[in-house]
Amino acid sequence: MKPLHNRFRLLTLILIGLLLFAGLYGVYSVTVYGSRWVLSSRNLRYREARNEVIAGDILDRNGVVLATTDDDGNRVYQSDADAREAIVHLIGDSEGNVSNGVDSFQAKYLLGFETTLAERIMTLVKGEQRRGDDVTLTVDSKLCTVIARAFGTYVRTKNKSGAAVVMNYKTGEILALVSVPGFDPLDISDDVKNSTSHPFWNRAVQSTLPPGSTFKIITTASALENLEDIQDYTFTCTGATEVMGQIITDYGNAQHGELKLSKAFRVSCNNTFAQIAMMLGDKKLRTTAEDFGFNDNFLFRDLVVENSTYPTGDRTLVDVAWSGIGQSEITATPLHMCMVAAAIANSGVMMEPRLLYSVTGPTGLVRLNLTSKVYRRAVSEDIAEIIQGYMLDTVARGTGTKAQVEGLSIAGKTGSAESSLDGEDVTHAWFVGYIDDDRYPYAACVFVEEGESGGGAAAPIAQAIFRYIQEYFPFQ
Repeated sequence: MKPLHNRFRLLTLILIGLLLFAGLYGVYSVTVYGSRWVLSSRNLRYREARNEVIAGDILDRNGVVLATTDDDGNRVYQSDADAREAIVHLIGDSEGNVSNGVDSFQAKYLLGFETTLAERIMTLVKGEQRRGDDVTLTVDSKLCTVIARAFGTYVRTKNKSGAAVVMNYKTGEILALVSVPGFDPLDISDDVKNSTSHPFWNRAVQSTLPPGSTFKIITTASALENLEDIQDYTFTCTGATEVMGQIITDYGNAQHGELKLSKAFRVSCNNTFAQIAMMLGDKKLRTTAEDFGFNDNFLFRDLVVENSTYPTGDRTLVDVAWSGIGQSEITATPLHMCMVAAAIANSGVMMEPRLLYSVTGPTGLVRLNLTSKVYRRAVSEDIAEIIQGYMLDTVARGTGTKAQVEGLSIAGKTGSAESSLDGEDVTHAWFVGYIDDDRYPYAACVFVEEGESGGGAAAPIAQAIFRYIQEYFPFQ
């Protein structure tokens, strides 16, 4: 009987363990996936709440009302059309054309799913219609408008698309998230719906494209970590590096001659970084990329972001060489590349991007306040400090000079990424950078489809961002 008794005990313990695991996983799933479940089209409670609850307001960090509900139950936005267009991908639209905008992704607050029983009883006693929570975002809507207009100045006249993200590199707060082209949520015509420029697509968090030379930040970090005395090593750039029958050239067929790592970063020498990638090997470069979040499953609390990828299959030497300059099959979103720059600025620590500043219930109860969270340490403080110097040099006298702002110390990295669009070869423009000043702890990423030169198309928009911050943001 004793062996049988022991077996029953073992089975009981296993059953208890499974129940505990299921319970803990349930709590984890609700915490991580809660917002995704709430906004699901299959969620009947969500659809019913849309008709029964007055949706709460959405405000920016300065108290500007971005979306509210009128007496007829219609969603109402800012009166200025440019302002509406600048934040439409961030907020979403009433027809649901934009995926995962705040209006849908934060429905658990806006539609009152988080209201307490006492609050609901009070509403019934008063005979009032239920109202959702007001959500205040970390964004500055005026900065979003400035960015959209900057795209109009430098890009839209050439019918280009793109995106820009600005975040506080110490706290993770998103100050701006803009996708171009935008559209007016109050005037969604058939022309907008049928546009080949895909205005409903949020390029800031959904476009996964080669990051080009902005990835050299990660290649540099890997080299500094894994290759001894790499800062003193002399490379030779003849303008072309042949690898397995393929020729790697520099932008504009430049020839840089003999150069050290610091200069190679400043002039963005493809030949040097292809050589570095081959010296590192695929495994070490991929490991560093993953330290920066590549191949991770982005499950951020406040927003949905497509995952960035570094290839994991069998790769040839030429694949590795192209990877060193952010090509091959490497892809990233503008938001993620902003996080990369922010991590360097923040001494190697990458913060989770945050979009919710506060949530307030109908009775004034504060349901949530901003809390910062470290996403990961991407690189050591010592290596981050070296790359900070390289990025400062790039804006001071390298490829990023058009991002300069008088009175500010700007660090950055440009990128020109070869890709394909509608079956044609194109070159996208990138700039990632930050203000090297504790009073203005802000990083930015600007991405311009078919912009050709990062220094020519993306850096001027970054300059407009940093100039606005200098003029209108209070010291921290």
